[in-house]
Amino acid sequence: MSHQVTIKPSGHLYEVAEHETFLSAAIDAGLNLPYGCRNGACGACKGKVLSGEVDFGDYQSTALTDTEKAAGLALFCCAKPLTDAVIECREVSALNGIKPRIMPARVQMMEKLSHDVMALFLKLPSNERMQFLAGQYIEFILKDGKRRAFSLANAPHNDEFLELHLRLVPGGAFTEYVFNEMQEKAILRLEGPFGSFYLREDSKKPIIFVAGGTGFAPIKGLVEHILHQNTAREMVLYWGVKSLEDLYMLNLPKAWATIHPNFKFVPVLSEPLDSDAWQGRTGFVHQAVLDDFADLGGHQVYCCGAPVMVDTALATFKARGLPADEFFSDVFTYANPTPKA
Repeated sequence: MSHQVTIKPSGHLYEVAEHETFLSAAIDAGLNLPYGCRNGACGACKGKVLSGEVDFGDYQSTALTDTEKAAGLALFCCAKPLTDAVIECREVSALNGIKPRIMPARVQMMEKLSHDVMALFLKLPSNERMQFLAGQYIEFILKDGKRRAFSLANAPHNDEFLELHLRLVPGGAFTEYVFNEMQEKAILRLEGPFGSFYLREDSKKPIIFVAGGTGFAPIKGLVEHILHQNTAREMVLYWGVKSLEDLYMLNLPKAWATIHPNFKFVPVLSEPLDSDAWQGRTGFVHQAVLDDFADLGGHQVYCCGAPVMVDTALATFKARGLPADEFFSDVFTYANPTPKA
């Protein structure tokens, strides 16, 4: 049994099958609700249920508080309608015409970028290209039906291969397979693109990028997209990692800063080793931003990394005047959405 959902204020109608989430059905219907992680961790898909009964699903309490839930808010990546429903949610116009597709991809090249980061370059079938926006992600569909999500590190203009940066997760079956067993020419099955972490090109505000670890990957795509467009927007990238070896593509943002006068790069180490002989910034990456900006009211922030880093950045940046709707995030979690049957 399916239920009809109406989106306000657009008035768009779509059907949601039994046991399907609001978001999954909207994607299938070609409607562009905002979202990030698709597993109840980031809160990007949060919206209001104006009428109808809802199963709120499994989610993290940091992404949806009890107070928000009591006020009628829900995470549409987890919530399922139990009756016909009306929801309030802003739709994302920039994604019009871009729908996720399932397709095979060949591992064209593997490049170990550091002791625990591997770059994969994937080749789609002949004459195929994936249309995507810089900053979006794809999901690998594994043999057991589980999925693993990774951000695209390349910009859309450079789409001969799909570039991904994978960090080795101890005990993680997929990343251990990639590091220890996978060979070039392996065939993988993927679906994409997904996500509403992309450049808002209608703004001229200066941009602050905040990356934690491999959160550098989608931000790399965003920066390369902006530089390719030759826009004059001011940009500063704060990249936070533990020690020097974790800055796995250090020469690239350094080169951006050398070549482009509107781009600045600030690496931040939280636990530098004595052998690093580090003379740069230390501590938490969000604090480095706060140390440099007394007022964030005139900026946009694109933040990507672990949930605690993203949550802390949002809270502290808002306290410095950043409008909530100028903070865009991609939260890296190890949990993954269960595919539809």
